[in-house]
Amino acid sequence: MLENIYKIYEINNNKDNNNYQFKYIDLFAGIGGIRTPFQNLGGKCVFSSEIDKYAAQTYAANYGEVPSGDITKISANSIPDFDILLAGFPCQAFSIAGKREGFNDTRGTMFFEVERILEEKKPKCFLLENVKGLTNHDKGKTFKIMLDILENKLNYKVYYKVLNAKNFGLPQNRERIMIVGFKNHNVDFHFPKETNIPTKLGNILENNPDDKYTISDKIWESHQKRKEKNKAKGNGFGYCLFNEESEYTSTISARYYKDGSEILIDQSSKRKNPRKLTPREAARLQGYPDSFKIVVSDTQAYKQFGNSVPVNMINAVAQEMYKTLKNGGEI
Repeated sequence: MLENIYKIYEINNNKDNNNYQFKYIDLFAGIGGIRTPFQNLGGKCVFSSEIDKYAAQTYAANYGEVPSGDITKISANSIPDFDILLAGFPCQAFSIAGKREGFNDTRGTMFFEVERILEEKKPKCFLLENVKGLTNHDKGKTFKIMLDILENKLNYKVYYKVLNAKNFGLPQNRERIMIVGFKNHNVDFHFPKETNIPTKLGNILENNPDDKYTISDKIWESHQKRKEKNKAKGNGFGYCLFNEESEYTSTISARYYKDGSEILIDQSSKRKNPRKLTPREAARLQGYPDSFKIVVSDTQAYKQFGNSVPVNMINAVAQEMYKTLKNGGEI
């Protein structure tokens, strides 16, 4: 069953193919989660940028190219012409899990790097991805500023919607806002309908995970004490326990490597403490195929998959964008 779920997301490295349908760039590329669906649709990536050296290693291992580094040091006119801009710009500045400093955080200002490149290159369309919290950050003022720039200053027809990975065939409750814009105001774009494919965590779990992923007595005891303490205070913070029959997990984060508290797998039937997901399971949880190469340490792998995007969900959006461009005679 696992093969059927991930088959369409195998990565087609067609970067040297001149028979491409469109050209795109991949900003704040991470490990390529946004890139994969567009590449599989016949697109050619002509530029990528990622500042984290470990993410760049994974990107290079899977796509055959080393992304350029810090986008703030790259002039827009040095970037090749392209049709689509992709950017999962840093989200910590707008996340509930962070301090939510928004544009006061240097990571939040990365949106203005996107603006700078859109203004210079004027591509046919773009896809921006971020956390759901972006929409209500600073009482909605931050998002309003972004929309004003995209629509009024840069003259794009903009669509946005919060989508959830669990509604696109992945067993993870992960909400993300998708912001799509087109230069051609005559196009009619629609976000994809939810596939509502039944999900079960057991479909992505490995049969015989290494015991090193089982948490220690000390950590398990700490998790339980913290949860009881928080429960007494009337809040729900603490570990989350799942099993093979669970429809979906909570959202995996970049801090998962620390203690795995947001997603622990029950092993009581084996008389063992709960365990963390393996890096491969974390990859599957985000929709990456088993052919996706994990070339970094477990710690870095957890950070990378926790920071990444649900590939299935991006794939659904990418197909609608491609259809819209096709119907509008843009490609």
